[in-house]
Amino acid sequence: MTRKALALALAAATLASGCGFTGLQDLPLPGGADLGDHPYTVRARFGDVLNLVPQSAVKVNDVAVGRVTEVSLPGDDWTAVVTMQVNGDVRLPSNAHANVRQSSLLGEKFVELSAPGNTGTGRLADGAVIPISRTGRNPEVEEVFGALSMLLNGGGIAQINTITTELNRALDGNEPEIRSLLHQAERLVGALDANREGIIDAIDGLNRLSATLRARDEQIEVALTDLEPGLKVLEEQRGALVQMLTSLDELSKVAVTTMNQSKEDLIADLEALEPTLRKLSDAGTDLPNALEVLLTYPFTDAVLPAIKGDYLNVYLTVTAKPGTTIVPPIAPLPAVQGD
Repeated sequence: MTRKALALALAAATLASGCGFTGLQDLPLPGGADLGDHPYTVRARFGDVLNLVPQSAVKVNDVAVGRVTEVSLPGDDWTAVVTMQVNGDVRLPSNAHANVRQSSLLGEKFVELSAPGNTGTGRLADGAVIPISRTGRNPEVEEVFGALSMLLNGGGIAQINTITTELNRALDGNEPEIRSLLHQAERLVGALDANREGIIDAIDGLNRLSATLRARDEQIEVALTDLEPGLKVLEEQRGALVQMLTSLDELSKVAVTTMNQSKEDLIADLEALEPTLRKLSDAGTDLPNALEVLLTYPFTDAVLPAIKGDYLNVYLTVTAKPGTTIVPPIAPLPAVQGD
């Protein structure tokens, strides 16, 4: 464009805008994007817009589809708001990303709109705002040269040389051990990968446990508060508890020694009891019935029907065992007169 054409364009823009002309940034750049008949407006929040200026290009897949109309800093926030106009025929998902790019090493800045891998179901509508979580920028040339300068001026080369030297020294002569370590690490990673579902379930279980504990923090606090006096008592009686445990240890040793020494006798006693226990088992229900009759002898339940009335006469004939000496009864002394 010649100087004459540029002057004519400037004059036309000035006449069209009247008093609203604020500078060259209000002029449309030659060769800019075609906005079409129905462009829509999109705003994006950036933490840093570098030196992005109005009339900068807005591109999708390196194709200019719009331009920046305003770069502002709201008073209630420290994030820059970039207002863009995009051709109405360009369709972008509702979760589109915006990044400040650079056309070349020393080229102009522009805003690149892109769709993420998981595109949204809706469309980026007129007046939509892209949050700061979906915006970014490329590093500046000055930042790259600054990092390179730090690396070359003792910031990392010497450390890399030292690390490489020490690593070679550590690996020299230990190749079999390193190879074995790598194989073991491979098996460990394979086992972890094979059990990832169980690991995920364990993590989920811990998450549920932590949620349950968090929901019962008041009860846990009360329990810990009430537990403190008991812990103090245990601390005071620690010597007695230790002595009791020591005595229990000695008692267990004595019991084990006694059982070992009397094992054969105990086995013999149990074997001797076996016939008696077997007979008792064979008796079954007869033994309880016999014990019941023994406690009521001689008036068992069988004689109750023979009793008529409320008394019973019993005549017993007692015979002494052969060889028993019978002592005659002692006769009473005769009465003495004068007594």
